[in-house]
Amino acid sequence: MTPETAQAILADNFADWVQALDLTVTEIDAEHALVRMPLGDHLARVGGIVSGQALAALADTSMVLAALAQAGEFRMFATTDLHTQFLRPGVGTAILCRAMVVRAGKALVFARAEMTEEDSGKMVATATATFFAAPPQG
Repeated sequence: MTPETAQAILADNFADWVQALDLTVTEIDAEHALVRMPLGDHLARVGGIVSGQALAALADTSMVLAALAQAGEFRMFATTDLHTQFLRPGVGTAILCRAMVVRAGKALVFARAEMTEEDSGKMVATATATFFAAPPQG
């Protein structure tokens, strides 16, 4: 899967509010996905830091893209569990999220993500998720 293919899947299949995050898939292969989320006032909470909701959505979306790349075909994934740890306030120009599949079974996919500030490289949050993988369409 190429970043362009993943970007098209994101545009065609994710909700409008996810589209509003203005995510860019910068790298993707069977091993990982790297997604960039630019920061702005629309994602800031009190104090000018990125909101936890935006970080959780970034992580969830990035992990689904990693699962799609690992599967090698379009499949529907439903989040059954999402756990996010917020480590420090996120500031700067963007947050980068590196997501990877830890284990993919027939019905469940386990993934993890690390979110860092683009400018400083400091880790802002981590996340783990479990997804139900629907059978391939076709």
